[in-house]
Amino acid sequence: MKFNRYTDVELFKNDVIDILLEDEVQNNLPVSIIMNSSKYSADNWLLATVTDDNGVIVLVAVCTLPFNLLLYECVSCQGDTPPGRNVPGYTDVGHDTVPCHTLVSELKRINFIPPGVLAESGVARRFADAYCGDNGGKLKMTMKLMKLDQIADYKQPPGFCRVLTEEDLSFTPSWEHAFCVDCDLPHYTYAENYDRIKTRVGNNTHFIWEDGEPVAQAVHGRNTPSGAVISWVYTPPLHRGKGYATAVVAEVSKSAFESGKKFCCLYADAANPASCAVYHKLGYYDVCTFDEIKFDTGL
Repeated sequence: MKFNRYTDVELFKNDVIDILLEDEVQNNLPVSIIMNSSKYSADNWLLATVTDDNGVIVLVAVCTLPFNLLLYECVSCQGDTPPGRNVPGYTDVGHDTVPCHTLVSELKRINFIPPGVLAESGVARRFADAYCGDNGGKLKMTMKLMKLDQIADYKQPPGFCRVLTEEDLSFTPSWEHAFCVDCDLPHYTYAENYDRIKTRVGNNTHFIWEDGEPVAQAVHGRNTPSGAVISWVYTPPLHRGKGYATAVVAEVSKSAFESGKKFCCLYADAANPASCAVYHKLGYYDVCTFDEIKFDTGL
């Protein structure tokens, strides 16, 4: 196995983009990062591949510090696998761990320290085992990656959907802060939330469901060539269980399809069946599971 680190984003893109697009849904995050790399400084990024003895890419790695390491395993052993050995119920089913060990060895050598890994569960846990040994890191969240090809019929609740306006900046920063608290995500300051959300005004990407007052939201966030990633789905506690989230996700998904996208996808907390049910009602179906595993110490 050979580790290849890239300092030229365009060269990296040329080498890996076709591979990543073979599984465009699973790779929505690294694809979006690579295709929008000109907007950011890549000085502290890790862009790397691991190739086999024939020069074939078997592992793609992207890390834009301070965010997690993203991995895609380009070999037949990818897919949901039993958890790492540090998790009860683990059994060794003979998956190839060499690419992950090669990557870990090289990260040690160049002293690149990712805060965690976010990837399909099998490769995430294999990497965590190689990185942390018996400790295995700390599993922060397991998510279902879901895909929508066509919106199913659903019962529409009272109210209507509309796009974000400047007036909505009076409450949406607080909503997105609450979303981060609910999902145990890093928090933006109120000012950061305000500035982020303000850029969506007029873009037809942030939708509000209103029933006498604003009651839910959803956002068309990242894009891939063929798909839209839906995010920031939030309903204040007082309004939950009334179908508002289902309705607003349906509308933002419909808008993405009307803009020419062939599919929509999103991540849902695997430990929250109510949230997953919202998406299943609309025709979203599970593609795979993702693990986010945090590391307490460096290499």
